[in-house]
Amino acid sequence: MRHAIALFLFFVPVLASAQTIEITPLEPIPQIQDPEPRMPRVSQAPGAVVRVLDRVSGEVRDLELDNGEDARIGRLEVSLAECRYPTADPSSDAYAYLTVRDQDAAEPPVFAGWMIASSPALNALDHVRYDVWVLRCANTAGEGVSGAVKSP
Repeated sequence: MRHAIALFLFFVPVLASAQTIEITPLEPIPQIQDPEPRMPRVSQAPGAVVRVLDRVSGEVRDLELDNGEDARIGRLEVSLAECRYPTADPSSDAYAYLTVRDQDAAEPPVFAGWMIASSPALNALDHVRYDVWVLRCANTAGEGVSGAVKSP
């Protein structure tokens, strides 16, 4: 038994020294800061094409609006303030500022804000009967920026 205790006392310091942990501090991560946020350059189009879906009847209509123009479809009045698109790639996206009002309500607009064609759910119209979203901007020749011809 004495030999076992002697061996134990001999190996305890050896085991304790084997578990020594050395901590070395790491160098701080350099902060990378962009001096100026890069925003895409946009151009203003004279109008936009907006699609309206009537959920009850299943009717889908495309409204071709000029900036500042209003259109009525069913109970909704859709107003386009302006439409913008990326200058570098006009067919990539469209940003339209829309105001949508319910005709029967003397309340504030059902929707007022920017809609993005590539992400219609990002800022969507919340209406019981209608869905409204932007398809594309229109250029001065009466064509959609994506090249689709505007109907008469």
